[in-house]
Amino acid sequence: MSHWLDAGVRGFWRVAGRAVNLAGDDSWLAAPTSLSPRVADSWLDAEAERLGGRLEHNSVGGGLLPSMAMLDGPGFSAAALRPEIRDFYEHTADWRLEVWSAWSPLFWPGGELISRLYGRRVEQLALPMRPLDVAHGMDSRVTLISDAAGAQVGAAWERMLRGSGRHVFSGCYSARRLPGSDHMSVHVAFPLEAGNVQVFLRPSVTAEGALLLESPSGRFGEDGAYVVVEERGSAHAVRVPLHETFHVYVDPAGVLRTDHELRLRGRWVTRLHYRLERREA
Repeated sequence: MSHWLDAGVRGFWRVAGRAVNLAGDDSWLAAPTSLSPRVADSWLDAEAERLGGRLEHNSVGGGLLPSMAMLDGPGFSAAALRPEIRDFYEHTADWRLEVWSAWSPLFWPGGELISRLYGRRVEQLALPMRPLDVAHGMDSRVTLISDAAGAQVGAAWERMLRGSGRHVFSGCYSARRLPGSDHMSVHVAFPLEAGNVQVFLRPSVTAEGALLLESPSGRFGEDGAYVVVEERGSAHAVRVPLHETFHVYVDPAGVLRTDHELRLRGRWVTRLHYRLERREA
């Protein structure tokens, strides 16, 4: 049953999307995929092989980006960020997180259906549906991905429910410049069997030194969310009307926090709140 369901979903995205050349003009969409239906961390070895590089598992002090200065450009200066925020992104493995979730009543039934049929089974994009789902907290693990020259080209950030050990998210983080763009974007790819979901987030800094990451509405080739399917010797991609905002800030008590909102077109779908603290604390 699940095999036919997954194949049907990929077939839908092939029809809805456009043909892309991931080795040519559309290489900005080249990203890890999973070779098996259950994602978890199964994609890591294949990605290292594709890049001709190596993996550094359970990296101590490893970050989602080697330096936030990689994003410097119009509308963004890493030097203007609060130092706690820079430290989190550059040394993510040194931080632990607690999370709370809330769902829009309008989208909760659809989210629950997707979670039951898909997210929990494949252990990817399995958004927590109820506050008690994350009552015991969330663990995370960072694996650095290096190219043949030893330079960090990506970082896998896996998040697991502390109570069950089940994967919730498994994403590959890097910085990329979209074709014709004047700025760098934070690129996050969530591998799936024979494809992935990708988000390109535009960074900016508030007057208080907080970080905003946004995937706004726009055209194909601009910041936003994409679904890519690689199957039958070809690749197809479609831009989807999912929009995200991350607000990473230090509260008046000196605690690092993140507000994450996911929207479908103009309506909010789910909101996540993260409390972040250094492990030695």
